[in-house]
Amino acid sequence: MKKTYDYLIVGAGLFGAVFAHEATERGKRCLVLDKRPHTGGNIYCENIDGINVHRYGAHIFHTDNKRVWRYVNELVEFNRYTNSPLAKYGDKIYNLPFNMNTFNQLWGTNTPAAARKKIDEQRAKYADTEPANLEEQALKLCGDDIYRLFIQGYTEKQWGRPATELPAFIIRRIPFRFTYDNNYFNDAYQGIPMGGYNRLTEALLKNVEVKTGVNYFEAKPQWDALAEKVLFTGCIDEFFGFRFGRLEYRSLRFEHERMEIPDFQGNAVVNYNERQVPFTRIIEHKHFEFGQQPVTVVTREYPADFTGSNEPYYPINDERNNALYGRYKALADRTPEVLFGGRLAQYAYFDMDDTVEAALQLAEQNL
Repeated sequence: MKKTYDYLIVGAGLFGAVFAHEATERGKRCLVLDKRPHTGGNIYCENIDGINVHRYGAHIFHTDNKRVWRYVNELVEFNRYTNSPLAKYGDKIYNLPFNMNTFNQLWGTNTPAAARKKIDEQRAKYADTEPANLEEQALKLCGDDIYRLFIQGYTEKQWGRPATELPAFIIRRIPFRFTYDNNYFNDAYQGIPMGGYNRLTEALLKNVEVKTGVNYFEAKPQWDALAEKVLFTGCIDEFFGFRFGRLEYRSLRFEHERMEIPDFQGNAVVNYNERQVPFTRIIEHKHFEFGQQPVTVVTREYPADFTGSNEPYYPINDERNNALYGRYKALADRTPEVLFGGRLAQYAYFDMDDTVEAALQLAEQNL
């Protein structure tokens, strides 16, 4: 008996939306479900007084993948936004990424040679260290000043534990740029969709049947029965009923505030590096689209433990969790009627361009 849909797609985030778009373009019948009351997943924007507020943290599209860049630009026009975050420590502001502006602000060095000399002096005393934790690894790579001002507090807030208790592999390298260039990304292409990310999601799901506010697991057998195949983009351990145990994540909490002023911090992203400041950064959304509104909206971003009732953001890819994911992946490979894709189903951190590319590849392999 022919089923109602070719694909049931669980999750209306970027991965699910790209796959649904590709499947629909190829004549497949798709139904997309999402437990949230909106589509777009973490790239969803809420319009407040003409400002597109990134409800789940800053999302800046950047890529060196020409195919992906062409793909998204065929759906929506992107602006010229360039990510140039700032870092605040005490009452001082520093440029990021670590470049000649940063080194000048730190040490008063004006030339690449002087900056290199200072960095080499700072890390020389750690040259013979065999790093046993993140702190030792970072000190060996960058020395005291950069570690204490930029890395230690921010990282400890992100992971919720002291740097001496974090594994060294979290920081494999620290990129230094010996030019006066505040562009955070090296990628050839970057920007923000003009009018916000909802326009990208809407373009992807234009001809697709979507149901929001639906928890797939509350009626999983009934939903599964409607389609020939399922694409699942949620947590892989949840899909299998936590059979082998729960995978660990870090989460985030957001505080949004509308202000009756035209500008709060003069930049889209400012990191707060001190450990005693509870949030990691403040996002001022209007700057993503060069807004001139008389009011502004800012978001304070707080790292949080993942409890199961909040949103999982960052997989904790340590030895235990990777081994556990391997068991779930093996189980997924033996479940041919279900495709798994996206950061939660693949237990990996993906940038948006990686997500689009992976969804396109999965579509090409299965449609």
